[in-house]
Amino acid sequence: MVLRAAVVPLFSLPTRVYWEDTDAGGVVYHARYVAFLERARSEWMRSVGHGQQALIDGLDLVFAVRDMHLDFHRPARLDDALEVTVALARVRRASVEFAQQVLRGGDVLVSARVRVAALDAGGFRPRAIPDALYGQLKPLESNAEQDR
Repeated sequence: MVLRAAVVPLFSLPTRVYWEDTDAGGVVYHARYVAFLERARSEWMRSVGHGQQALIDGLDLVFAVRDMHLDFHRPARLDDALEVTVALARVRRASVEFAQQVLRGGDVLVSARVRVAALDAGGFRPRAIPDALYGQLKPLESNAEQDR
């Protein structure tokens, strides 16, 4: 049996829960967490120098979610201040896997594993991540694997 440590977040995006994120009872609707996670991944990519439009214009590359696994632990509510974390779990030649969490204070509300596939921007066909980008991302992988 191999014990694995939790992935250390490399990036955190603060956000707040607004009325539009909730149901009538003021609890965050489950699908809104997907938007929170997406924004954090996009801002993480921008923080390492690769905004989405720059990837399209410069590398003819887009990333599309291939699969995701979400575990809902506790609800977020109207006006909660949240942190959405991003850790690069694994880079492969044509995909990237992220470990993410939505936190309120120190409490984990949602944990997620998200795998994105590399596609050419023009035809949305699978492609390899360009060598220069792969070389930049690979060293950013977390040394620890989060349990699935």
